[in-house]
Amino acid sequence: MADSKPNLFTTYAKIIWAHELVKFSGCFLCLIDEKGGWNDTGCETITSNATHTFCSCNHLTHFGVLLVSSVYERILTIISYLGCGISSIFLGVTLLTYLAFEKLRRDYPSKILINLSIALLGLNMLFLVNSWLASFNSNAICITIAAFLHYFFLATFTWMGLGAINMYLALVKVFNSYVPSYILKFCALGWGLPLLVVSLVLAIDINSYGTSLSRALFQESTAFCWLKNDVTFYVTVVSFVTLVMVCNICMFAVVLVQIHKMRANKPSSSRKGFLHDLRVVASLTFLLGLTWILSFVAWGPAKTPLLYLFSLLNSLQGFFIFLFYCLMKDNVRKQWRKHLCCGRFRQTEYSGLAHLNNTLVLILKQSYISSSTQKCILKECSGLKCTPLTNTKAIN
Repeated sequence: MADSKPNLFTTYAKIIWAHELVKFSGCFLCLIDEKGGWNDTGCETITSNATHTFCSCNHLTHFGVLLVSSVYERILTIISYLGCGISSIFLGVTLLTYLAFEKLRRDYPSKILINLSIALLGLNMLFLVNSWLASFNSNAICITIAAFLHYFFLATFTWMGLGAINMYLALVKVFNSYVPSYILKFCALGWGLPLLVVSLVLAIDINSYGTSLSRALFQESTAFCWLKNDVTFYVTVVSFVTLVMVCNICMFAVVLVQIHKMRANKPSSSRKGFLHDLRVVASLTFLLGLTWILSFVAWGPAKTPLLYLFSLLNSLQGFFIFLFYCLMKDNVRKQWRKHLCCGRFRQTEYSGLAHLNNTLVLILKQSYISSSTQKCILKECSGLKCTPLTNTKAIN
């Protein structure tokens, strides 16, 4: 267990190792050095007995924040791997759905969602195979995997930020917000910016990527390919995530204000409307990655439950994207029913046009358009294979 006491310049941590969990004594960090051994830099042994070793370290690696206890970390690891596996499956389904049905990807939000899903799927898949690839003990393979993991991590957050910018342009800058080659520019930024950051890290110090140690599912530690340079980690990961989160929180606040204004204009709104707004808020929470904020507030007595919540929600982000942007969207379900279902569950072209025709008839009934003009409009509608119309006496 760790008890951190911040100083003006240095953070000191008291670490207690239980010998029944760790079968050797001594003080070290959860990080290996260039020779493959334990790194004890910055740590010293205060006292040691038959059951415990008490250490004092002037810093921890970024994996050290997870060292609540070995039991907790094993549970967090299981949650993370299961969640990433489930998310990968449902992200694949989401991508297949939007790529297979052209009608679903005509608007900008859908195209942004596709790119976000690709980045998040790459992140989850690399996380799942990371430890296995690191077990080959190849420095070249580990640097490659760590660089790709870093790239997809940054790409995921970049596309979350671009999703927030798109919503700002749609909600606030409703007029005069035309941008030529809109999605092309978004793609250049969404995939190009992470590539630039990773390329700079590789060019400046390729050894910033490498093997670190993390506790596996069962007691022993396993290798994990990631950033092992603390300065690089805080500059290219923590600061990047912080910037995106600030932007997304501001956008989320704008959406909440817009929803509040809409509710104020409709004081007699139904319970169904409230549930719809709640669904919008929940869907934006996962689309903008706001659950990552939990990593910044996981301190003090609430640290352990917040870490559980953080691991659960963020590892299942892909599943929640499928839930809100596939399963709960009417137009997606219609495409599924039209192309994938059979029998009475199949969505036909006739059902949608019939609804359109009935709506048109209702509008014409309540209008002041002459009967001859109504006939012309309905004749045009019949050319779209709408439902057979009643005689004109029913309309007049």
